[in-house]
Amino acid sequence: MLHVDLDQFIAAVEVLRRPELAGRPVIVGGRGDPTERAVVSTASYEARAFGVGSGMPLRIAARKAPDAVILPVDRDAYLEASDSVMATLRAQPGATVQVLGWDEAFVGIQTDDPEAYARRIQNAVLEHTRLHCSVGVGDTLVRAKVATGFGKPAGVFRLTAANWLEVMGPRPTKDLWGVGSKVSGRLAKLGITTVAELAATDPEDLVAEFGPKMGPWYAQLGRGDGQSTVDDTPWVARGHSRETTFQQDLTDAAQIDSAVRDLTARVLEDVSAEGRPVVGLTLKVRYAPFVTKSYGRKVSETSDRDEVLARALDLAAGIEPGRPIRLLGLRAEMAMPEDARTGHTPTRSGW
Repeated sequence: MLHVDLDQFIAAVEVLRRPELAGRPVIVGGRGDPTERAVVSTASYEARAFGVGSGMPLRIAARKAPDAVILPVDRDAYLEASDSVMATLRAQPGATVQVLGWDEAFVGIQTDDPEAYARRIQNAVLEHTRLHCSVGVGDTLVRAKVATGFGKPAGVFRLTAANWLEVMGPRPTKDLWGVGSKVSGRLAKLGITTVAELAATDPEDLVAEFGPKMGPWYAQLGRGDGQSTVDDTPWVARGHSRETTFQQDLTDAAQIDSAVRDLTARVLEDVSAEGRPVVGLTLKVRYAPFVTKSYGRKVSETSDRDEVLARALDLAAGIEPGRPIRLLGLRAEMAMPEDARTGHTPTRSGW
């Protein structure tokens, strides 16, 4: 199987629209104004050379790369480009495509020469969309996904059971797909710092720290094992979320109430389009200067907008009074249809 990942996707789309930006540091985030509170959505390789990365405050990114061109996020343009790429992948002979996001997908194939197939995919994507992609080849989803990182930019790399530990064994556990800095820190407290050490760990030894499901799953990740088939069943969202970063901190209870009501209305627009009831809510609060807390609860299955709003306001009652707020977010979990794709697949961090 293959993992296809578009190189610097959002920045590349912007350069296609503005060819004069080719070779220049490009940063995309917020409304394109570094004096406002916003974070970097993506940075071109030229901007990354200055230390700019996704999630970085835009004002800091502008300071690191003072000559960079800073552009606003254009979601519709990226969706259109992504749709073109996925259509190109699906048009390949014998391909089964499992979309992971705007800029990446697994591709199931039947061939004796997966590297050659990968290069054909790269050529097809470039021809039809003018975008470059990197391709990981693997015998499991995990190995294909991790392999892509070694192929960037615009290359092909293969990871299988035969070379997994040779390539990944000495690397820190945080280099694994699905293991971030927090989990790697918890593993380090158990004396597990490298992929090889995680691969050699008895899964039962991780249960006390991570639970009966996640403990063995992390051990499996260390070995690069797991699902070995691509599932093209349409992905079904478990929930929808919206968040707002305020240009001026919220300090007044009436401001907070208004903001929560606005977020709830926006989230319910997305949920209503799904036609599934809400079963849980999480309110994300970022206090100034940069302390984030979440307040969540399960709710009785409901599609009643007033009921959802009432439960969201209940969560807002837990906000610490007197603390300035720079960001609020709301996530609504929805009931899953019986035929939805299930299972635990590592995803990019997010909420």
